[in-house]
Amino acid sequence: MPDRNDAVALLEQWVENEGLRKHMYAVEAAVRHYARLRGADEAVWGLAGLLHDLDWEKYPDRHPLTAVEHLRELGYADEILQAILAHRADFTGVQPESDLARVLVACDELSGLVFATCLVRPNGIDDLKPKSVTKKLKDRTFAAGVSREEVQHGIDLLGIDRAEHIQNVIDALSTVSAELGIRAQDISG
Repeated sequence: MPDRNDAVALLEQWVENEGLRKHMYAVEAAVRHYARLRGADEAVWGLAGLLHDLDWEKYPDRHPLTAVEHLRELGYADEILQAILAHRADFTGVQPESDLARVLVACDELSGLVFATCLVRPNGIDDLKPKSVTKKLKDRTFAAGVSREEVQHGIDLLGIDRAEHIQNVIDALSTVSAELGIRAQDISG
């Protein structure tokens, strides 16, 4: 099976938009964090997070079908492909039945909201608390492209407290904050 270096090369080949790339890296970090928490294979889970939106830019009307077809040809594990399909269950009909798929669904939209919250704070992700993200979650005009229903659906799938899930995503994004440009020094400088 291809490794992370192969996946990053593929991402760079398929995705031009820097914002989308950062989103994919953020989701990778969040899914990897949950893999650590749950004793799962971090490398496998990370690949699902990293590649989940691979074809969004080039083939939005077929997303994620085109990417999954290509990833299957490249030898990616079925567990990864099923999770990627399940993150668009409304379109693919594939439900998030595995732990990986549920985590991917739960981290996708919330990672976007946490990222956006960081960008409007003078301190970025530094000292970010779930309460601040929850406040932004309730403001439907903020990061309007983030589906609040999908965020709640993800929380329900995981069966954990909203604040705990938000903190997990904050902790995960903190590990890649320099690459994402969401530290205080990145925001103010």
